[in-house]
Amino acid sequence: MATTLEKMETVNATSEEGTIESEEVLDLEEEESFFQDIDLLAEHNVSHEDIKMMKKLGVNTIKGVQMTMRRKLLSLKGFDEAKVDKIKEVCCKISLSNGFLTALEVSDQRKQIFKLSTGSTKLDKLLGGGIESMAITEVFGEFRTGKTQLSHTLCVTAQMPGPNGYLGGKVMFIDTEHTFRPERLRTISERFNLDQTAVLENVLYARAYNSEHQYELLNSVAAKFHEEAGIFKLLIIDSIMALFRVDFTGRGEMADRQQKLGQMMSRLQKISEEYNVAVFVTNQITSDFSLLSPEPDLPKPVGGNILAHASTTRIALKKGRGNKRIAKIYDSPDLEESEVTYVITNGGIDDPKD
Repeated sequence: MATTLEKMETVNATSEEGTIESEEVLDLEEEESFFQDIDLLAEHNVSHEDIKMMKKLGVNTIKGVQMTMRRKLLSLKGFDEAKVDKIKEVCCKISLSNGFLTALEVSDQRKQIFKLSTGSTKLDKLLGGGIESMAITEVFGEFRTGKTQLSHTLCVTAQMPGPNGYLGGKVMFIDTEHTFRPERLRTISERFNLDQTAVLENVLYARAYNSEHQYELLNSVAAKFHEEAGIFKLLIIDSIMALFRVDFTGRGEMADRQQKLGQMMSRLQKISEEYNVAVFVTNQITSDFSLLSPEPDLPKPVGGNILAHASTTRIALKKGRGNKRIAKIYDSPDLEESEVTYVITNGGIDDPKD
């Protein structure tokens, strides 16, 4: 890893009383144990060829197998009902899970969640600490409200150490509108006094050209997350709906569009949980003014109920007075409906100075 993540390489911390094991290293070891490699199946008489076939499907972990539908596994060459039953059974034994957890166990699992700073302390507070891992955070709004600027800011802040032992990590950026600008990462890095070259090296970029390509990229994303287990912390898609709106037109293709969108959002949610990463997506707003939200100044995001139910937290962005912007919690399972102001600066998203 580059210099912005060099804390992850620290094995021991030295004090006046001697050498002590770093809490940060313990956190990293716990994080790495979060992943159970699919290769473990070989120890339970699952052939290497079958494991290789599942990897081609984008399944790289034991949890990934449990998340994959039986019919998808049955579509693989040489897989039948008996083989799939055996693999599913073995995965349950390895993970020691019967599918049920107590609320206390879920609470303990959620201690592995980390939160990424947006660059604005007010916006972080609105989000309960920042953009959450193991979840999909969606921001939507009209042009010039800061959606892409927030994406660029997160590319930098995700690499910085944070609260509760968070060490920083790499970022995966999928660009659907050709709005990614490395130059913005340089100016934002300068604000935080980070090595600009190191920051850029830690952001992996992919350009999606159509909705099918956008979905196919997720297999490569999962493979990369697995290859560098525990290193990637953030997946950004800017924007989630742009290509779907181009590829599917008219009411006759709406059902097909929503089905494909649902599959993509399901895959994103699984990736976020499987690899403990934060998924951040930007979204556009509807141009049909008959579909406006109950609030006249808050347009409705595109994507319908599929996107609404798939996103964990939804944030509405709108223009304020002068150069100020407003962020409002639109939907969340645990955050109160509130709003804050922020500004877009040369150094990314920040708090207003006055």
